Amino acid sequence: MKLNLSRNFFVLFLLFLAFFQPKQLFAQTTYLPHYNAKSGLASNNCYYILQDKKGFIWIATDNGLSRFDGTNFQNFTIEDGLPDTQILQMKEDKDGRLWFFALNGQLSYLKEGKFYNRNNDQLLKKLSFNTVIVSFLIDKAGRIWLGTNSNLIVCWDGKTIKKYVSPNPNDKFINAFIHEDEQGNILAYSDQSVQQFDGKNFSLIKSKVQPISYMTAINTANKSMFYLDNGGLKEFKQGRINDLIAIPQNLIKNMSGYFYYDSSTKEVWLSNANGAFALNKNGKTVQYLQDIPVNQVIKDNNQNMWFATTQGIYMLPNVNNRLSIIDAESGLSSNVIKSITKDGKNRLWLGTDDAVIDVLTINNYQVDEIGLDDFKKYKTIKQITFDPKEQSIYFASDYGMGVFKHVYNNTEEVSYLKESNNSMFVIKHFSVGENNNHLALALSSGVVFLADRKNKFEFNAAKYREKEDFFKDRSYHVFYDRDGNLWFSNINGLSQLVKGKLIKHFENHPLLTKRINDIQQLADGTLVLATDGYGLIFYKDNKIRTQITQKDGLTNNICTKIFVKNSEIWVLTNKGVNKIANYPAEPSVANFDYGKDLLSDDVNSLFIDDSTAYFATNKGLILFKYNNKNNLKSLPKVYVTSIIKDNERLPVDQANFTFETGNNTILFTFSAVDFTTSDITYRYRLNDNLAWVETRTRRLDFSSLQAGDYVFEVSAKSQNGNWGESAKIAFTIKKHFWQSLWFLSILILLVAYIFYKVAVYITRKQKDKEQEQLLLKNKVLMLEQQALQAMMNPHFVFNVMNSIQHYINTQNTASANKVLTGFARLIRKNLEICTKSYISLEEELEYLNLYLKLEKNRFGDKLDYTFTIDENIDQEETFIPSMLLQPYVENAIWHGIMPKETGGKIQINIKLQDAFYLNIEIIDDGVGIDNSLKNKKETHISKGMQLTKERLHLLGQIGAKPIHLSVRQNPVNGTTVSISIPLK
Repeated sequence: MKLNLSRNFFVLFLLFLAFFQPKQLFAQTTYLPHYNAKSGLASNNCYYILQDKKGFIWIATDNGLSRFDGTNFQNFTIEDGLPDTQILQMKEDKDGRLWFFALNGQLSYLKEGKFYNRNNDQLLKKLSFNTVIVSFLIDKAGRIWLGTNSNLIVCWDGKTIKKYVSPNPNDKFINAFIHEDEQGNILAYSDQSVQQFDGKNFSLIKSKVQPISYMTAINTANKSMFYLDNGGLKEFKQGRINDLIAIPQNLIKNMSGYFYYDSSTKEVWLSNANGAFALNKNGKTVQYLQDIPVNQVIKDNNQNMWFATTQGIYMLPNVNNRLSIIDAESGLSSNVIKSITKDGKNRLWLGTDDAVIDVLTINNYQVDEIGLDDFKKYKTIKQITFDPKEQSIYFASDYGMGVFKHVYNNTEEVSYLKESNNSMFVIKHFSVGENNNHLALALSSGVVFLADRKNKFEFNAAKYREKEDFFKDRSYHVFYDRDGNLWFSNINGLSQLVKGKLIKHFENHPLLTKRINDIQQLADGTLVLATDGYGLIFYKDNKIRTQITQKDGLTNNICTKIFVKNSEIWVLTNKGVNKIANYPAEPSVANFDYGKDLLSDDVNSLFIDDSTAYFATNKGLILFKYNNKNNLKSLPKVYVTSIIKDNERLPVDQANFTFETGNNTILFTFSAVDFTTSDITYRYRLNDNLAWVETRTRRLDFSSLQAGDYVFEVSAKSQNGNWGESAKIAFTIKKHFWQSLWFLSILILLVAYIFYKVAVYITRKQKDKEQEQLLLKNKVLMLEQQALQAMMNPHFVFNVMNSIQHYINTQNTASANKVLTGFARLIRKNLEICTKSYISLEEELEYLNLYLKLEKNRFGDKLDYTFTIDENIDQEETFIPSMLLQPYVENAIWHGIMPKETGGKIQINIKLQDAFYLNIEIIDDGVGIDNSLKNKKETHISKGMQLTKERLHLLGQIGAKPIHLSVRQNPVNGTTVSISIPLK
């Protein structure tokens, strides 16, 4: 019995080994972005890298120079001013000049965007030698020291060039490295000797400082020197040698490039033909770029490491931005990872494309392979999910599904989903209920769900009832929310099954009819829908709350996967990875562009834990730390890199320019330095009062600019961040002489003078003509007035004669005499004022009073009249048109009062209306003008009133101010005549 048990155990053990094979993961590989000639680099053979004060990375190659801003390379060759295509080394001085050392021994430098060489700079012409410059130093006195690969050291003190040659054949200055110590001593460390400058010449000294070569020594800002010798890395400071890091002899002997010492991390970086090596004080060594010849290593201002190699340049991102790769070379069963999940024991379950599920223990990077029974059926595991409730792992391929039960135990139970009739089915997606035992399947034929996945992991397609537990039509995705409700998308759109009731949400929202690739739920119950071409849709309470698309920062509108972690939404698109934060307050979209070579169109799935993001790709498992609080991103600063006007390159560091008038074609190129993303947007304007214009280009050409003052201003932002600091270039385009102020002033004065003379001439002619017309008009008016008055006199005489006749017929001799006397006086007065256009108010009232007395004598008590005159009126100095009032008074008597049996009264009021007008009112209590006109059978127009009205109109034409006349009936009876006369 014991033997049988032993045999059975042995057989099970062999089966277990075949089924569950452990494999040790040696290490994860750090991803280094690689740039070569295909990326825009001048050449793959790179000698030297330097970062300038602005942050640009400069690369010296065998085909010229390259300047890199994180997105684009700008290359420079002999045509731009370099003395040779092969640039071996570069240095930047305190004035911001970049010095370049060429293979042909010629010096050149770049200042304010312009290259200077022996052809356009006298100093460089004098500093031209037929030898390679290997070291460069500007001492505290401002002298330039050059070490060469021959027996020559050169010094330029600002006035003269001095050359120093060692006379001793055994102590030549070959490959001399020039150093200035704290005391200002100049020392030359060459392959054969160490010599010190005494002010006139170099002389041999004994020194224990013996750098291996000029490549293994570095001058520091505090006048100390780091160098490598056969014992390792050392520091020469204040005359003392300090041992820093011991370096194995095999690495020392294989040194073929420059080294770099990071004083902050206490690491030394070595370059040789087998790659780059990082060593710390504890002896830990990490190799990068194995079997790739490395010429130099540097660290930039953002803590990124850069490698100059014979295959281009590589960048090792800072620790906060590094991506790591775990692939087949690192221990996985395949490079193609289709799906990913994580269990409660910190293990990643990876679905591959070779019928294997890899289990990666994160703590020790151990990989265990689980082979599946049917290779053809389960070749590609496209979905894998952890069920924490049952401690199970569910997985699915296109043609089958399985579950590993009790995965925390040493033995895994695997069960496969069955269709009772062995019918074939194609799985698009599945979802495991969190609060129940339900399992939903999105099949090519429709949506089905299992009520008890734990105890009955099978289904019978023939027994499913449509619209109850089966919903036909091709489906794409299924999802159980936290309340246990089933959501699914098919060719019609989004639907929901709630307690057996089907809700078709797509019928109310056109966007929900689009294909939905993934569904996840936020903490507030909002559903996040990943669509196929319409970005992300946020759906809550039967309403679409928000839609986020490529316009908002997504890398693409085709979204394939979603993962929600700590209120952040991670999204896979067919162009990369995005993370959405601050929803719903102020959603912001970030992408991970620094890993674009890996995290692009080959990402199949993702899993996000509290600190690390994992991505299943066709190149392996990609992971990186994403929540490092030290990863603070600064705003991009933009620099103007060149200014070209009419094919002439101008200095970029000059703040103001003045250009002559002409064609005025100005080209600006600019760039923002950012080595974490290429998603840079720029904006520019030519004046502060103009609106910003956004662009993606780094080159702007302004042609045919008008004369005036301009300020070219440009700023940049990365992804959806804030705008960084602006770069400004002010320039003035001079005006043409005919646009100048003095010319315009003279022209304006000349035109004004001509206009004035013409205007004076025209005005004079017009005035003369108007004067003639006025004189003629005055004459005509005077004649008309006299004629009217002559016409008026017979009219009045006729009326008076009627009165006298009345008295004679009635034998009233005394009254007749009295009337004749008054009439004679009236006639005499009329003759006095007949020829006058204006008379004094006193004369007018005297004339009117004579007339009223005559009428009073005739009508007796039936007529009464009174005068009310403002005491402030000077009657002798106030003038009015002659015989103005009499016609209206006469009309009031004859047509207003006389028709009344009881007679009536006339009130004459004269007062000052204001400082400019005299107001006269003639008020009677007769029948009223309107009533009088109604009672008359024949239309009768008072001749005197008509003539007076015409007189007033003519006088108004002559005068500056018009005469206002108003005749109106009073409310009860009577008539009021109001005349406003301008005061003369």
